[in-house]
Amino acid sequence: MCKQRDAPDPVINICNGRHCGDTFYGPNKRNKPALWTENWTAQYRVFGDPPSQRSAEDLAYSVARFFSKNGSMVNYYMYYGGTNFGRTSASFTTTRYYDEAPLDEFGLQREPKWGHLKDVHRALSLCKRALFWGVPTTLKLGPDQQAIVWQQPGTSACAAFLANNNTRLAQHVNFRGQDIRLPARSISVLPDCKTVVFNSQLVTTQHNSRNFVRSEIANMNFNWEMYREVPPVGLGFKFDVPRELFHLTKDTTDYAWYTTSLKLGRRDLPMKKNVSPVLRVASLGHGIHAYVNGEYAGSAHGSKVEKSFVFQRAVSLKEGENHIALLGYLVGLPDSGAYMEKRFAGPRSITILGLNTGTLDISQNGWGHQVGIDGEKKKLFTEEGSKSVQWTKPDQGGPLTWYKGYFDAPEGDNPVAIVMTGMGKGMVWINGRSIGRYWNNYLSPLKKPTQSEYHIPRAYLKPKNLIVLLEEEEGNPKDVHIVTVNRDTICSAVSEIHPPSPRLFETKNGSLQPKVNDLKPRAELICPGKKQIVAVEFASYGDPFGACGAYFIGNCTAPESKQVVEKYCLGKPSCQIPLDSIHFSDQNDACTHLRKTLAVQVKCA
Repeated sequence: MCKQRDAPDPVINICNGRHCGDTFYGPNKRNKPALWTENWTAQYRVFGDPPSQRSAEDLAYSVARFFSKNGSMVNYYMYYGGTNFGRTSASFTTTRYYDEAPLDEFGLQREPKWGHLKDVHRALSLCKRALFWGVPTTLKLGPDQQAIVWQQPGTSACAAFLANNNTRLAQHVNFRGQDIRLPARSISVLPDCKTVVFNSQLVTTQHNSRNFVRSEIANMNFNWEMYREVPPVGLGFKFDVPRELFHLTKDTTDYAWYTTSLKLGRRDLPMKKNVSPVLRVASLGHGIHAYVNGEYAGSAHGSKVEKSFVFQRAVSLKEGENHIALLGYLVGLPDSGAYMEKRFAGPRSITILGLNTGTLDISQNGWGHQVGIDGEKKKLFTEEGSKSVQWTKPDQGGPLTWYKGYFDAPEGDNPVAIVMTGMGKGMVWINGRSIGRYWNNYLSPLKKPTQSEYHIPRAYLKPKNLIVLLEEEEGNPKDVHIVTVNRDTICSAVSEIHPPSPRLFETKNGSLQPKVNDLKPRAELICPGKKQIVAVEFASYGDPFGACGAYFIGNCTAPESKQVVEKYCLGKPSCQIPLDSIHFSDQNDACTHLRKTLAVQVKCA
């Protein structure tokens, strides 16, 4: 399979993207199926990026649209978020790979994305006879509205997809004598060309919100020790110029040292007290930490979009011999594109500005090299290796520092994570196994870390656990803590105009039939695992707004909303709350003529 439009037989040309129902020009031969091999459920994230999102409604719309236009198969990229443990992430990609997927990084169902996609596929399954054996016809229902009808000739098998492509306004359309409301940019699925069982914009499945809960047991006796590396001087493995970083490290480590020395006379140094020499390093990527005469001078790095960068920092030089050490680092290997073997990183030009004798280019001064740092070679992240150095009490934090501590396994069986509050950039090991890179001080445009919590698989844990951090910059681990992860906050937001769920229908003897007598809208809640609803945190029947975890009461609400929900749900593993007005009075109703919505948020335990 291949994205190439003129893919030669027997290769099948395919589509990758978000909206292949509208962007895919179709197979280049009639004997080839229409395949959507990558439906992007969000986007993988890179350090420095804000959150990547894609709504469940947009996903469901694109899927229904694709199959209505003769699509044969859709594959989700990604369906499970996953974690880039160790050094497995690609260039600048976060350790948390694809957290906005229907199954998040911790394997927990992200609702409503998980449930709404199940519903769209359930609705499509109810249409399968017409889609397999039918012939499509497209009808224009309005300026931005259309119906794609699949009808099996000579039979009653019929399925219709009614689309409103207006991105701002809901529209009413007349289809086979029925007045049907279509929300903005949505598709309604009618498996018998009469009954709406699904609309991509109207979510009938539940929502949830993820919680990070501080572990009492794991953080009870959390004490740190530290060991600080010393930058090397006068390394061997010498070349005139610094070697390229990818080829030097050969994917065995993220790090490589470059060292050189130079002698300066008194007349070389600036005469004025307010003038300092400046070390400038032009690098092809990904980043460097600079040391001059054993003192940390600073750090700089590129980005996913622009790998190259220039480091410039005032430094303190002295009369006589001066030692410069650059720790070059990588943040993953290239992940896509042509000529990946020709991607380069590491310093390419090193100069010192501001000297009394002018700018000094030391790029060809003769550079020593060392692949990796000493702590890696000594395996300080293991129990045995950690005994090879003298650990001390931590200070206020400094560059290139190893931190060691122990913690007890957290309570319960929920997923576990570590929150890297106060740290800069580096790596984390649990019982000798790396859980990946962290980079808390590379902030997104929202002034927040791209990722703060890092997954610790329970399979890595023992009753007592060794944790080792390598901090490259100047972070302090005093606020680092262990949390457990759950999605025990569940919600539902259903209005009077919501269609019944496709889960309430089945096909028997070739016809669509309801499984229940009552198809009126209802809010449905199901606790994860074997938990029960222990609290109703929000309930409003009226015009509430917000999202799961942050709902608000609007201009009107039934005063007994919470009592009604508690009656149906408290102490139960699941519940259904009907939107029938008999359960909610119109007392103090400021929105008499408004189509009401019931929003509910409960806690499971």
